Amino acid sequence: MPTTSRSYTSYVAVGDSFTEGMCDELHPDGHYRGWADRVAAALAAEAAGTAETAGTAPAADFRYANLAVRGKLIGQIHDEQLPAAAAMGADLVTLAGGLNDVLRPGCDIDRVERLLGRCAADLRATGATVVLFTSTDPTRRMAGSARLLPAILRMKGFVQELGQQDGFAVVDLFSAPCFDDRRLWAEDRLHLSPEGHRRVAEGVLEALGRPAAFDWRAPLPAAAPPGRAEKLRSDARWLGTHLGPWIGRRLTGRSSGDGRPPKRPELLPYR
Repeated sequence: MPTTSRSYTSYVAVGDSFTEGMCDELHPDGHYRGWADRVAAALAAEAAGTAETAGTAPAADFRYANLAVRGKLIGQIHDEQLPAAAAMGADLVTLAGGLNDVLRPGCDIDRVERLLGRCAADLRATGATVVLFTSTDPTRRMAGSARLLPAILRMKGFVQELGQQDGFAVVDLFSAPCFDDRRLWAEDRLHLSPEGHRRVAEGVLEALGRPAAFDWRAPLPAAAPPGRAEKLRSDARWLGTHLGPWIGRRLTGRSSGDGRPPKRPELLPYR
């Protein structure tokens, strides 16, 4: 159910590489920025502006934590991030997970839905507004991804059903054709480019009832398609640099996030 606009003083982001911000611009500390950081910055500026307009001291700074870690499966999100996120008691939480499970052969979609639903319910029970996401449609931009579509469509329906409940909002990326454009994706074709992160952040703010700064669903200006030679070079680079290592990690049971801590594990004032 779309939420009406309300003010927020704290925000926790939960999830995997999508929420960590992979392939966006880098902060000076070497962490990726990502759409969640962009949302936090916008809400922090809003809170500061509200305090200034009211003539009150900004004693309660807007606080933000990002517990997301690349490569995490929904079971790991549930076990490793959910307890900490719920304990923080933030009034806004974004929850994205399950796609890493779907990408793996033999995914137990029943288990994915069960754990995602449990995460959503537990976070909502803290009183937080919970923002959920549908996946983009990879079949419109990635050859060989048709096998993923049944699970992605099922997850889409599950998330949209959750979103009808009070206190939930959904950012529907699946129905935004702009994400068919490869310019919204990084070279690895799995993570968003800076422009992709900018658009997801705007989608979250819109779902929270903020007035639109721009149409995040609008297509990019037309561009000449790459030539055959350029496309072959790009495909070869992708196979060697990204797909090969990804398959290697799957075969050995490793993850890009193994041993990696969250980039912002504490609910601290956002600067």
